[in-house]
Amino acid sequence: MRALQLEKPETWRFIDIPEPPSPDAGQVLVRVHRVGVCGTDLGGYLGKFPFFSYPRIPGHELGVEVLEVGAGVTNVKPGDRCSVEPYLNCQQCYSCLRGHTNCCEHHKTLGVMCDGGLTERIVLPARKLHLAAGLTWEQAALVETLAIGCHAVDRSGSKQGENVLLIGAGPIGLAALEFVKLSGARPIVADISESRLKFVRTKMGVADTLLIRNEPGDVSDLESLTQGQRADVVLDATGNHRSMVRAFDFAAFAGRVVYVGITQQNLEFAHAPVFHRRELTLLASRNALSRDFSRIISLIEAGKIDTNTWITHHARFENVPSEFPNWLNPDAGVMKAVIHIDA
Repeated sequence: MRALQLEKPETWRFIDIPEPPSPDAGQVLVRVHRVGVCGTDLGGYLGKFPFFSYPRIPGHELGVEVLEVGAGVTNVKPGDRCSVEPYLNCQQCYSCLRGHTNCCEHHKTLGVMCDGGLTERIVLPARKLHLAAGLTWEQAALVETLAIGCHAVDRSGSKQGENVLLIGAGPIGLAALEFVKLSGARPIVADISESRLKFVRTKMGVADTLLIRNEPGDVSDLESLTQGQRADVVLDATGNHRSMVRAFDFAAFAGRVVYVGITQQNLEFAHAPVFHRRELTLLASRNALSRDFSRIISLIEAGKIDTNTWITHHARFENVPSEFPNWLNPDAGVMKAVIHIDA
C-alpha cells in the first residue's frame, strides 16, 4: 500500500507500507478519501513546526469511509462517511480525566507525532470518528480546521456586542472567524496581506479589515474602527512571535488575548505598562474537543457554515510532491488545499 512520507524537511517520497490489519476491539479500518493541508503541514514541510518529527507520514485533516469495524464498535458502521478527530489522547491522565482531552499529557496528533492519513487505508480508534453523512468528502476533511477555530473562540469567551480582532487571515484565522460571527461578536480581521484581506471582504462577508503595518505601537486604525476602545478579544493565529507580542497593543482594558498559532521563539512583553495596567487575560488554545466536531458537522449540514469559499486548491495524491512547494508561495492565493487520495 502506498503512502507519502516527509523523509526530512522539504523532501517527499512515496513509500510502500504494509496493509493495515483488521481492526481490534474499539477500532475501525477506514479508506482515506480527502486530506486537508494546513499550517501544521506547511510548517512540517519546512522543518519549522515544533512538534513534528521525521520521517513522518503527514495528514490529520481527514475525510474517510469506514470499511470494517472491530468488536464493540457501535457509533459507526461500514460505508459511513466520517470526519476524524486526530488527537490521540490516553484517557487516563489528569487532563483527560477532567475532560481536557485536547491537551492530554501524552497527546499525539496523527500526522505530526505519529503517522497520519496520507495513505490509502488506516486503522483508527472508533471514538475518534464523527459521522458526517450529510457532508462531502472535502467538507469532512475541513471539520478539523474549523474545530481549531471553534475551540479558540470558546476559550476567548466572545459574546454579542464585543469587538474581536482576528490577527492572521489564514485557514485558522478564518475558522475562528466563523465562530466569532456565530457568537454575535463583531469581527475585525487583520493581516499583512491585502490580498487576504480582500478575500475576507469579498468571500467571507466581513467589512472591517485592518492591514497590519510594520509599526509597533500604532493602533490608530483599530481605534478608528472601535471608537478608541480597541478590541475586547484579540485572537492571534499567525504563529509569528512578533505578532503575538504585539497582540497586547490591540487589546482593550480588561481584554483577552488568545494565542492559537504556535511559535518556537520566546515571547517577551512589557508587564507593567501594558499587561498589568490593563488587567489583560492571556489564554492559549490547543486543538479542539470532541463536542466541537459534532457541533461543526451539524452547522455545515444546516447551512450555517459555508465551506465552498474555503477550498482554493486541489491536488491528486501522486502530484503532491510537485504541487506542495507551490502552496507556500503567497502569490498562489492558497487558503485551503485538499489532497484527493482516491482517483
